[in-house]
Amino acid sequence: MRSGVGLWIDHKKAVVVTVTGKGEEIGLVISNTERQLRRSGDSPLKGRFESQLVPADDSRQRSLTGHLNLYYTAVIACIGSAESILLLGPGEAKGELKARLVKAGLGGRIASVESVDKMTDRQIAAKVHRHFAGRRPARRSNQHRQASPNG
Repeated sequence: MRSGVGLWIDHKKAVVVTVTGKGEEIGLVISNTERQLRRSGDSPLKGRFESQLVPADDSRQRSLTGHLNLYYTAVIACIGSAESILLLGPGEAKGELKARLVKAGLGGRIASVESVDKMTDRQIAAKVHRHFAGRRPARRSNQHRQASPNG
């Protein structure tokens, strides 16, 4: 069965719209990443500030990269069976996911990559339907998935 997937993604969440001959499904993958990981310890304005209490920048970057890897793996699991993929999003995440898809051997399935601002689920679904013209939804369902280090 032919299927197309439209994906709006940023570093916080991914909205996945799957369009098939039988209808449409909207899924959500939530990222547990924090762009600016919080530092522990006292503030230099409020008290003692020891370097041992502040995680090194490379350690914080490794942690962010690890969280994003889990997130992108969960997203790829949702869209991996699609024959055609439309990537949408406002920032770097769509490009990072595209690189991961290419590395996973799924680059040939990417139909288009477009920069778009924040969109509602309905706006995303409408854009995906316009892209994959000729396929009309028969039903809708919502699925939620959360990327986490444990699963």
